[in-house]
Amino acid sequence: MNQYPWWKNALIGLIVVLGVIYALPNIYGDNPAVEIQATHGATIHRATVAEVRTLLAAAHLPYKRISRAGKGLQIRFARAGVQMRARDLIGQKLGSGFHTALALAPADPAWLRALGARPMYLGLDLRGGVHFLLRVDMHAALHKALVEDTRALRRALRHHHIRYRRARLTKAGVVELRFRNAAQAHEAERLIARQFTDLAVTSGPHGSLQAVMTPAAMSARRHYALEQNLTALRRRVNELGVAAPVIQQEGRSRIVVELPGVEDIARAKEILGRTATLEIHMVDSKDSLSSALASGPPPGTRIYYDRHGQPILLYDRVLYSGDDITNASAGVDPQSGQPVVNITLNGRGAAINARVTRRNVGQRMAVVYVEVQSHLKRNDQGVPIRGPDGRRERVTHKIERVITAPVIREALGGSFQITGIGSIRQARNLALLLRAGALAAPVSIIAERTVGPSLGAANITRGFYATLFGFLAIAVFMAIYYRIFGVLAAIALASNVVLLVAVLSVLQATLTLPGIAGIALTVGMAIDANVLIFERIREELRNKNSPQAAISAGFDKAMGTIVDSNMTTFIAGLALFWLGSGSVRGFAITLCLGILTSLFSAILVTRAFVNAVYGRRRRLAHVSI
Repeated sequence: MNQYPWWKNALIGLIVVLGVIYALPNIYGDNPAVEIQATHGATIHRATVAEVRTLLAAAHLPYKRISRAGKGLQIRFARAGVQMRARDLIGQKLGSGFHTALALAPADPAWLRALGARPMYLGLDLRGGVHFLLRVDMHAALHKALVEDTRALRRALRHHHIRYRRARLTKAGVVELRFRNAAQAHEAERLIARQFTDLAVTSGPHGSLQAVMTPAAMSARRHYALEQNLTALRRRVNELGVAAPVIQQEGRSRIVVELPGVEDIARAKEILGRTATLEIHMVDSKDSLSSALASGPPPGTRIYYDRHGQPILLYDRVLYSGDDITNASAGVDPQSGQPVVNITLNGRGAAINARVTRRNVGQRMAVVYVEVQSHLKRNDQGVPIRGPDGRRERVTHKIERVITAPVIREALGGSFQITGIGSIRQARNLALLLRAGALAAPVSIIAERTVGPSLGAANITRGFYATLFGFLAIAVFMAIYYRIFGVLAAIALASNVVLLVAVLSVLQATLTLPGIAGIALTVGMAIDANVLIFERIREELRNKNSPQAAISAGFDKAMGTIVDSNMTTFIAGLALFWLGSGSVRGFAITLCLGILTSLFSAILVTRAFVNAVYGRRRRLAHVSI
């Protein structure tokens, strides 16, 4: 009556053993590590390993071991401080052909790694790091799209020989067009309806048109700006070398960025918030700069300034931009010793660069650095100004600075160098931004939270002891109140915790403080199923049933109640996961998985233990419950 077939006992035992194996890596912890990957055609060979060993020995930086990690190298250290110094030293000495990144290397034995057992990632509140909440400037994204449409519209009108008097974009986001007569305006209206489907056109008096972006196009542009910013931010964080970052959308215009283990917070803020890109213009050498400063630049030109504040007259047309850059790396010019950025272009950019430089040998070409900055709007007392909706208003302005404007000596191809950069740090940051791609819309940091490594370690300790003390208190209570059955339930409860940790490890989940709270809550909830079963057994015993029949009836009759009660909580957990974000989702995942492992341990594991203790006794007169 109370016996499982051998295969069922074997299956339950196998699942518990696998749970123990795959939960074990979390005991060993992690080692701070530096990972080296070859880029730009470079390779890692024995000489590279020897050079790294020599560098670390000369700098007196102790390490645990150097090993191969895929196609790269992994160097393990005992302390995070040594790890940071080693990353900077190796990155500086090996040069632009190699990419160095910080990482956490699991310290578990090789036999566990061979089985595919890996520990969970630690979240920001457990490992330490920085949390940013970024807001995407959707108004700037829409304005940028309208500027592009206005330029494209001018080109289309010229291409179709439709003469216009004026085509400008107003501050209200309206494209105003004026023509010589109504016939040309009608022809332009048909052209816009045919080629510019994202614009809605209305006719005005005296041969004028007004075009605005359609609601569908505005929604699509906002979605594109958010997705593009998420992609660019992920690339930038990868370039920073952060292990297990969290970059996700929150709402319609916000992005959450969590960087565990980051110590250089100032550089992280600088890299994440900048919208840097490059534009290539030709220098206007025909018109007079002094006349342009006195009476305004000629049509088709603009006055820019270099980093020393000197004016320079450039043609307004952009030859190519940062969108055509496929790779950028910082270096040092061997002749001058000055920092440079080596640029590699895609096929389109290389073709344009070759054509323009071949036709303009002896002329000057300017590299313009473009960045959009955003800051809080403040009054005379320095207090942030709030708008009608209660939010703090922000001011966005565009920085356009000529980095260099050299003379074209010969035709160039798909690669060239940018000189005139202030320091090697600025060169590295610019190269990083160009590699990652420009942001589609400016972002501003509206919330920031920093968690120190010591606080993260304290959170781990407190979370562990909270779960441990909760488990011990429940185990003692169950042993006193339900005796042998209570001891068996406590053992099954321990297997539940092990299985939950194992499942989270297999899924490579990120463990956060709310996740630990979910584990502790699961420990408390898991015992409820055993309480229902045991109370049903006691009820059957009071009804004068035999002990074997009472055990069987207790498990069978409590099953429906247990499943119903856990399913309601499971549905609530799914709602949290669907509607929540960040830590709320982490808690929901732990809760839902904990419910599933609780059902397995409370029903199957506990029943297997009870069967092992009492099931083989045919004449059972008494049970300890």
